[in-house]
Amino acid sequence: MKLLRYGEKGSEKPGLLDADNQIRDLSGHVQDITGQVLSPESLATLAAIDPASLPIVAGQPRIGACVGQVGKFICIGLNYADHAKESGQEPPEEPVFFCKFPTAVAAHEGEIRL
Repeated sequence: MKLLRYGEKGSEKPGLLDADNQIRDLSGHVQDITGQVLSPESLATLAAIDPASLPIVAGQPRIGACVGQVGKFICIGLNYADHAKESGQEPPEEPVFFCKFPTAVAAHEGEIRL
């Protein structure tokens, strides 16, 4: 099961990509693809839905960011050893934790502003 969000920025709807690569509308079952929807219980409920029972989304809609309603990002910098090596420093003894802004979540082929 491949979940996705489609539609105009800020108005994305939940969907899934079926075996024939057609987008199916999940909005009759969930309001958005959020962290709560990605819980094991919710995923089991979604997996039980027959994709053929869902409406096909017409056209070629924009594919949005993979998850909505992001509150915060807590990241673990497992590649910091590579960064330290590149800069000639000693790598940290433990992984580095850092935060990212929710705007770091980008849509498929979306603009990434630096």
